[in-house]
Amino acid sequence: MVGIKMAAAAAAASIRERQTVALKRMLNFNVPHVKNSTGEPVWKVLIYDRFGQDIISPLLSVKELRDMGITLHLLLHSDRDPIPDVPAVYFVMPTEENIDRMCQDLRNQIYESYYLNFISAISRSKLEDIANAALAASAVAQVAKVFDQYLNFITLEDDMFVLCNQNKELVSYRAINRPDITDTEMETVMDTIVDSLFCFFVTLGAVPIIRCSRGTAAEMVAVKLDKKLRENLRDARNSLFTGDTLGAGQFSFQRPLLVLVDRNIDLATPLHHTWTYQALVHDVLDFHLNRVNLEESSGVENSPAGARPKRKSKKSYDLTPVDKFWQKHKGSPFPEVAESVQQELESYRAQEDEVKRLKSIMGLEGEDEGAISMLSDNTAKLTSAVSSLPELLEKKRLIDLHTNVATAVLEHIKARKLDVYFEYEEKIMSKTTLDKSLLDIISDPDGMYHKFEADLEQYKKALTDAGCNLNPLQYIKKWKAFGKMASAPASYGNMTTKPMGLLSRVMNTGSQFVMEGVKNLVLKQQNLPVTRILDNLMEMKSNPETDDYRYFDPKMLRGNDSSVPRSKNPFQEAIVFVVGGGNYIEYQNLVDYIKGKQGKHVLYGCSEIFNATQFIKQLSQLGQK
Repeated sequence: MVGIKMAAAAAAASIRERQTVALKRMLNFNVPHVKNSTGEPVWKVLIYDRFGQDIISPLLSVKELRDMGITLHLLLHSDRDPIPDVPAVYFVMPTEENIDRMCQDLRNQIYESYYLNFISAISRSKLEDIANAALAASAVAQVAKVFDQYLNFITLEDDMFVLCNQNKELVSYRAINRPDITDTEMETVMDTIVDSLFCFFVTLGAVPIIRCSRGTAAEMVAVKLDKKLRENLRDARNSLFTGDTLGAGQFSFQRPLLVLVDRNIDLATPLHHTWTYQALVHDVLDFHLNRVNLEESSGVENSPAGARPKRKSKKSYDLTPVDKFWQKHKGSPFPEVAESVQQELESYRAQEDEVKRLKSIMGLEGEDEGAISMLSDNTAKLTSAVSSLPELLEKKRLIDLHTNVATAVLEHIKARKLDVYFEYEEKIMSKTTLDKSLLDIISDPDGMYHKFEADLEQYKKALTDAGCNLNPLQYIKKWKAFGKMASAPASYGNMTTKPMGLLSRVMNTGSQFVMEGVKNLVLKQQNLPVTRILDNLMEMKSNPETDDYRYFDPKMLRGNDSSVPRSKNPFQEAIVFVVGGGNYIEYQNLVDYIKGKQGKHVLYGCSEIFNATQFIKQLSQLGQK
């Protein structure tokens, strides 16, 4: 009974919580971290490589690290001074150069003791290298613990993860689709992806049922992942999926479905213009690992004539789960976000005025009886107002943050007419008649309306005249000729946007939100190809698009290559993973889809996350080949 209760309680634990708990346990010398423990933490140094840095930064703030006793966090390959009386926690990938540097640290005896944690499993030979170095340096006693952490993935949301950030060229779309790639290079890319997915399922504590399309990179990943999971399950003594991990798994009552999708089934979505807050921030601003970097011009108004213009200051904001406004509005259409910022600002000002009013009343003097009775009433009010001050200050910080971010997004929308492009793309996809031909839109986004049919050559000429690089188009033409394109993106469902006329001025002197001239487009829910594939496989629907998807069950003794699922029951939990890169548009589409499904959960993962500009760049490089 207790086991069932525990499993049910753990079912709510998201992948973000699970990875955070694993990291905190590691920082606590691999002993479970107790929240309410009194007393000082053990002060220690954290040494990580770029992979470790990317994994930790979206999950733990500097303050949280300090609370865990981390006084310094340094990159492994930086120049580090010896601190002989402090233990060091290492969190690195088991690569050749990392191992060499760790052995050097042991030889130089720069820390009191060493807790070695590897992001991914370390091989026997590399472990022996460390053992030899420790022996040679007479530092065996100082190596306190060596752990494989299986945390080789980056969690960005409760229901979203990516494999790489700073090192994403290792598994990028370009790396997988290069025409001159050798078999061994392809094997290396696939092994890197499989290793991360394996770590993901170890952390999740569940063995999935795998489905994938045939003849794609996704199929290669599926075959390798099935083999890796199967081998681990067969080794009963060392299996990572037995005992505690599985009992308290998120999916303790039913196994999850893993849908492996290849980016090539839908090249259009990553190139779309977007209209929801999070996707827009990623599309037009510098947004990595939940941190947005803004350039804020400090203005030239006040500088004397002939003075140099002031340098632009860079500001960084973290958009985290603690930010309630972000959590509530990241999937909302942009005009709605602008209005919500406005409302938040007004409610904050009302609260602020109330505090000011109470303060002035408390300053009343004289023996007037009315004043004294008012005073006693207001003392209670002021006490509660003062106790809510920290909350009020946090609210103000978030309002300022989102005012700045939304204003920066708005400037891009206006400068690049993103609302116009978004509306046209939606119309083209839903096969609605255009009030202006595509050629005119390319040639002159502001131009007048002329209607005539044009073929691809004219589009290409117009794009060239508009100063566009056509290398991406060259690549897609070659790719289409090479393998017949899946017909999926042709039927996008009947999505249309309902323009609601211009937004009447949502304007405030403090926030400068002048939405005038920007269309207020309301989104109608429709499923993108990735969501549609998931829906077919999760709900066990028969559909020509997914009927021949391969089926793998790593728990089956003999792997059978069939496309026939053994169970006909719909799945409650699923993970969609896009091999070749994903984006916030697909993520948001999946989030919206699952809202309508009671009790079901979907996680979205991808080998890297890119916006349209970054994807175009990769296509352009492929087009030059």
